[in-house]
Amino acid sequence: MTRAELIHQIKEKRSFLCVGLDTDLTKIPEHLLDDEDPIYSFNKAIIDATADLCVAYKPNIAFYECYGLKGWQSLQKTWAALPKDCFSIADAKRGDIGNTSGRYAMAFFDESNSGLGFDSITIAPYMGKDSVTPFLDFKDKWAIVLALTSNEGSRDFQNFENKEGLQLFEQVIDKVNTWGNIDNLMYVVGATRGEGFIKIREHAPEHFLLVPGVGAQGGSLEDVCKYGMNGDCGLLVNSTRGIIYASKGRDFAERAREEALKLQKEMEIELLKAGIIS
Repeated sequence: MTRAELIHQIKEKRSFLCVGLDTDLTKIPEHLLDDEDPIYSFNKAIIDATADLCVAYKPNIAFYECYGLKGWQSLQKTWAALPKDCFSIADAKRGDIGNTSGRYAMAFFDESNSGLGFDSITIAPYMGKDSVTPFLDFKDKWAIVLALTSNEGSRDFQNFENKEGLQLFEQVIDKVNTWGNIDNLMYVVGATRGEGFIKIREHAPEHFLLVPGVGAQGGSLEDVCKYGMNGDCGLLVNSTRGIIYASKGRDFAERAREEALKLQKEMEIELLKAGIIS
């Protein structure tokens, strides 16, 4: 999916919602556990219930890899079930030397080899340029690079300052910007970072940002938009637990839709306030 196509979907659906598919067999409704593929059954119901309300889906790859071959097959089926008008994110956080990154890129981008053709993949940039650029060699695919996260250990490294006063996450963005452009690079920024988005936008004013942490993790959508939205929206705000685990009953898909609709309506208000839609 190109940047123009993504922006079109945001305006068309009046939403910049990304639904996370971190599907945990211990949390899905019990009646699905008797299905041949409970993970896929759950995901398909969530997708069908929310597809008109969101512009992206983000399976967390660890929740599939942990089940070995069966998990990988569930992931392939889930990817195939994603609507073609929705941006697909493989939340894999890969990052390795060049030839290995090239194989990771094939695994998630090259459908003819792996049965997967995601639009994008999350990447840890610690190993530098040759761990990121192999993903950028694929046409109309995106590298979503970790920048400023909101997990417990994020401040262990990300806020270290150099002698010029630049924090490490700022240095990462400045360097990664030289490897790609706004058409193939995004950055991960945690929703609970609030005013941290001001710094992010100083270094990446036009890039899209993938923003986890709204909803169950306590991030404020209003603050994310206030400090992080740009003229094209420039945000993909992810919600996982607050949507997909809204219910453990047989009404889980309906409840997921209700929660997704609440966020979509809030997003519509923010898009209207910003003049991105009318």
